[in-house]
Amino acid sequence: MKKIVIAAVLLVSGMMAAQEVKPKYEVVDQMVKATYFYDNGQVKQEGFYLDGKLHGKWVSYNQDGTKQAMGEYENGNKTGKWFFWNDSALNEVDFANSRIAEVKKWSKEALVRN
Repeated sequence: MKKIVIAAVLLVSGMMAAQEVKPKYEVVDQMVKATYFYDNGQVKQEGFYLDGKLHGKWVSYNQDGTKQAMGEYENGNKTGKWFFWNDSALNEVDFANSRIAEVKKWSKEALVRN
C-alpha cells in the first residue's frame, strides 16, 4: 500500500512540475530577449537584458493577455515614460534617473478609442 501512495505522490508532483512554463531566452541584436509565462502559457512579461541588466522595452501582461505595464530600462534603470493600465485608468509615469519625476492619471472616459 505504501508503494502505491508513494507512486501516486510522485505522479501528482511530476504533473504539477510539468505545468510550470519555463522562461524563453533568445539572443537579439547583442541583447538577450526574455519572455516569461503564466502557468496557463500566456505571456506574463517580455523584454531585454544587456550585460545582465534590464535594458530596452519591457511589457507586462495580465493572465488574460491584456497589457498591464510598458516602459523602458537603460542599464537596469527605469527611464522615460512608463504606462500602467488597470480596470479604471491609465497611469503615465515619467522617470528621470530611475526616480519618479511626474505622474499623470487618465480615466477610461478620457481615453481615445479607435
